[in-house]
Amino acid sequence: RQLAKELTKLAHHPPEDIRIILNEDRLTDVQAWLRGPEGTPYEGGYFRVKLILKNEFPEVPPIGYFETKIFHPNISTAGEICVNTLKKDWKPTLGIGHVLLTIRCLLIAPNPESALNEEAGRQLLERYEDYAKHARMMTSIHAQNKL
Repeated sequence: RQLAKELTKLAHHPPEDIRIILNEDRLTDVQAWLRGPEGTPYEGGYFRVKLILKNEFPEVPPIGYFETKIFHPNISTAGEICVNTLKKDWKPTLGIGHVLLTIRCLLIAPNPESALNEEAGRQLLERYEDYAKHARMMTSIHAQNKL
């Protein structure tokens, strides 16, 4: 299957700062570690992400979750991820690697206009230093596993 091939390739040759956790028994449950990008409030953190692939994948996008607690406008307090690549911009030709890179880019460039976490979105827009301080604190408490 194409998915098994892509996941094996990603596990052996992962994108920078991403590590795939391969579960050959359940390919529809993709897990990965993302390293927080330098120069962001998430720097130094290691975040576990889960992608759930429905039977209709790749026709329908995966559902993405952060399993590591994070303070971010586009990630709900329950971990649900809101990014256009997983919604209206989805194309069946996009692979799992692209999805993971897009999620990592969300840590660099949050989109407060489509906030799932309204408090984080408001702080990002109105009081960036408070937002960054809160995000750094959450990262230091919850995201200290290593890749």
